[in-house]
Amino acid sequence: MQIEISIRHGELNAEQHDYLHDKAEKLLKYFSRLMAIEVAVDHVKHTWDIEILVSAEHKHDFVAREAGTTPAAAMDACVHKIEQQLRKYKERVQNHKGEAAVGGSTFLDSGSPASSEETGSDLDEV
Repeated sequence: MQIEISIRHGELNAEQHDYLHDKAEKLLKYFSRLMAIEVAVDHVKHTWDIEILVSAEHKHDFVAREAGTTPAAAMDACVHKIEQQLRKYKERVQNHKGEAAVGGSTFLDSGSPASSEETGSDLDEV
């Protein structure tokens, strides 16, 4: 898995760069099948804008954007958004077989008692 950090209109010192890289790397604990993580950092006036683009296998992409007063604050908020997306996706992938469709009721589940014609039990007429 590769992590790419690009900086537009500003500079990051080595400590800030390492912090962003470490935070991006921690996304693997939420979903291990990530192919690439791209972090775009933009410094505009007094705010830092961070965009994270995560590519998972089978062409699933996750995007989060956040702004903050420091690169660390913006990265923390942005990573939180991506974590939520990855958790939701992982839950959906793992539970794709086990649960019934929401709102899917059958004719007998309508709440009215079933008559002998509906159930096909004509045992009394033998």
